[in-house]
Amino acid sequence: MPDRSALRAAVVQMTSSADRVANRASAGGLVAEAARMGARLVVLPERWAHIDGSRTLEGAEALEGPSLSAAREWARDLGIHLLAGSIAEDADLERAFNTSVLIDPAGALAAVYRKIHLFDVEVGGREYRESAQTAPGAEPVTGEVDGHVVGMSVCYDLRFPELYRALVDRGAEILVVPAAFTAATGRDHWEPLLRARAIENQCYVLAAGQFGAHADGSVSHGHSMIIDPWGTVIAEVTDGEGVAVADLDFGFLKGIRARLPALRHRRV
Repeated sequence: MPDRSALRAAVVQMTSSADRVANRASAGGLVAEAARMGARLVVLPERWAHIDGSRTLEGAEALEGPSLSAAREWARDLGIHLLAGSIAEDADLERAFNTSVLIDPAGALAAVYRKIHLFDVEVGGREYRESAQTAPGAEPVTGEVDGHVVGMSVCYDLRFPELYRALVDRGAEILVVPAAFTAATGRDHWEPLLRARAIENQCYVLAAGQFGAHADGSVSHGHSMIIDPWGTVIAEVTDGEGVAVADLDFGFLKGIRARLPALRHRRV
């Protein structure tokens, strides 16, 4: 039986492109590196398999497609839980879903979350309309890793604290945030928002991001990080592709929730 008082986790940072074969090769190498470092849970970034906002539908795949099939093989071969960031999911609709999948060590799909909040904004002199090619999901989703509840989210969801409170109400101790956070907003908002979600929900936050320029001209902030329930950044990949690893201590988490019982003090 695994030791449920601790869990070594990793976040993977990538600079994905429109080349799905190259992206899978890069992701597979980084996931294997994280496993060699002892990670039991590995988190990939948003759109790790294909990122080109202007051609989202062209890069869409079914859940049984080549990218998640590869991810399932990595999880099974390495004996890890793999949060396969997100992919554009072909759901036989006019728009794709931005879908995050938790894969267990047997290679099975343990949880499937479709991004609820879509990035329709104007920042950094650029207009983003995620909803033009992506349909919103409808429900919060949790999964389980070694007896610990994992609350799932994707990128822009980070700005909606009510989603994370709903995940904590479902028992979450770990919040995962695969992202392709823009450089324009990331400089000022990425870390403060992540730390706020950790502090207010007294959870570990695992945020795996894209970094640098992509095929569609967008630029991602990077700074993938792991944050503890006190709000302290305990591991980080600042720039470039790479892996950050940290041990999640659930005794520490329970101690914070016991000594500062804000979650039990809620009135609304």
